Amino acid sequence: MKKVFVLSLVFCAFSTLAFSQVNAHTFGVRLGGGSYVGGELSYQKGISNANRIEFDFGYSVDNNNDHDRIYALGIYHWDWNITDALNWYVGPGVGAGLFIGANQSSFNVTIGGQIGLEYDFLSGADVPILASVDVRPMWDFLGDNAGFGWGAALGIRYIW
Repeated sequence: MKKVFVLSLVFCAFSTLAFSQVNAHTFGVRLGGGSYVGGELSYQKGISNANRIEFDFGYSVDNNNDHDRIYALGIYHWDWNITDALNWYVGPGVGAGLFIGANQSSFNVTIGGQIGLEYDFLSGADVPILASVDVRPMWDFLGDNAGFGWGAALGIRYIW
């Protein structure tokens, strides 16, 4: 019962915030670390004023340098406005990756989410750049490298 109450409060808080103006297209990079350190090519496609889909293709190395990974992710975002150019977003995602190690390789499937802040320089300073900071907790399963992982990243994207 407590979970339902807390989720209801969170939903009410989300519904009272103003939705932001989501950009039609952005393309750039996400660089970061956490369980793995690496980078991604990132594309965001606005599907409404408050929602978008993000597609990322990345390469990273784990902190112990015994596994590399190549992966692709898709994440759905709800986007809310804090000030004219500052927004925050959250959403669920899925992905697939190939983990390559010295003694083994595996194919993994992952589910999780993403939450972050972004500053839209096009709205704030008429520069077509979107900068973001986010955290992405993910759970890998269906493979030898299963388990919880997370990463924080800085994103820089061009808006068009």
